[in-house]
Amino acid sequence: MIRGIDVSSHQATFDTDGVSFVLVKATEGRSYVNPRLAAQTKRARDAGCVVGFYHFLWPGNITAQAEYFVSKAPEQPGDLLAADWETTGEGTRASNAEKDRFIREVKRLRPGHRVLLYCNRDYWLNRDSTSYAGDGLWIADYVTAGKPRIKADWVIHQYTDRPLDKDVADFASEDALREWATP
Repeated sequence: MIRGIDVSSHQATFDTDGVSFVLVKATEGRSYVNPRLAAQTKRARDAGCVVGFYHFLWPGNITAQAEYFVSKAPEQPGDLLAADWETTGEGTRASNAEKDRFIREVKRLRPGHRVLLYCNRDYWLNRDSTSYAGDGLWIADYVTAGKPRIKADWVIHQYTDRPLDKDVADFASEDALREWATP
């Protein structure tokens, strides 16, 4: 397994030592863009990391959200894209069908990129009814790195959020992740 992190506007800076990939929050809903998106992307690229971008999904206006996300997320070959499916600050969430539709729309809009589903263990086990995760599941379960408590195959495991979100990817090397990331 290789190590990575995911960051949002809450991380003014981050350390890339020992990190093979960085996933950056790009957008949320249809109006929010991470104000640190450009700087965080540059830092990750300058460190030679595989880079990905995620969109915090809100219920409704799924096509508009997908279009907004791909219009704001940087685009280079090998960049990963992800739908972040969880409860919003207002206590709402996109439905399972909306999650599936969003992933399919992003895949249509950016066909040369892998599109992942990010969700926590509870969402995967209790809210998901299709097991559709696009090109791979990025699962949050705060246990031993690489040992999420699910039976499904996963690509990335977020295993802690302290002091920041830390992840492992189920690849033998950074080169293997790069090869997979470029379909």
